[in-house]
Amino acid sequence: MKILYCGDVVGRPGRDAVLKHIQNIKKQYQADAVIVNAENAAHGFGLTPGICRDFFEVGVDLITTGNHVFDQRDILPFLDSDKRIIRPLNYPAGTIGRGFTVLELANGKKLMVAQVMGRVFMEALDCPVKALEEVLSKHSLQHGADAILVDIHAEASSEKISFAHYFDGRVSAVIGTHTHVPTADECILKNGTAYLTDVGMCGDYQSVLGFEEATPIARLLRKYPTDRLIPSKGAGTLAAVFIETSDETGLAQKIERIFLKP
Repeated sequence: MKILYCGDVVGRPGRDAVLKHIQNIKKQYQADAVIVNAENAAHGFGLTPGICRDFFEVGVDLITTGNHVFDQRDILPFLDSDKRIIRPLNYPAGTIGRGFTVLELANGKKLMVAQVMGRVFMEALDCPVKALEEVLSKHSLQHGADAILVDIHAEASSEKISFAHYFDGRVSAVIGTHTHVPTADECILKNGTAYLTDVGMCGDYQSVLGFEEATPIARLLRKYPTDRLIPSKGAGTLAAVFIETSDETGLAQKIERIFLKP
């Protein structure tokens, strides 16, 4: 199976980068599935049903989110009604939306995508390991899923790496998001799981994590509340990762970073 995963979309530059490039890179890599993290797509905070539909129309199969998933109130009904969008699995029981989904692809294969949120320097959610363990007890490689991709939306690289090693050999890939900074540590772990600490963002890299510089600099210098962050208006870069898995085992055979500048 061939999977494309685009990192955190930040504001209009990120949306434009995805909409501009996704069909071409899907064709280039002959991807069976395209996944996009869109939790910062709506002016930097959350996403809307309209943004989701725009992505679906150009061939995106699934949207992941993160800690900003609930920032736009009109997305809430959409989280329950459309299985093509997921939020972190380890929110408390009863939280709106779903933490994983199984996509039935055009080639008849089944791809399970799950997302967890880290707890180091982030919200005190339920344990991400226990949350994924419960899902894997019902959906495992070759028993309900031909491939399994897990997004760990987390701040600390050590938490992401530890999580990946724990599940090595049980999922096809563990891919990190959230920091908006692409890392260069893509690899296939010893038991066959593809890993990357952070895909990076789809957005304007002439900025502070996709936002105009003035407010982050003011916070750095003065350490008191400032104006709301404003997404940068420059041209967007697309940061993504390509993963290819074995049809026999569901484990990774290849991982490649993609970085398309304007």
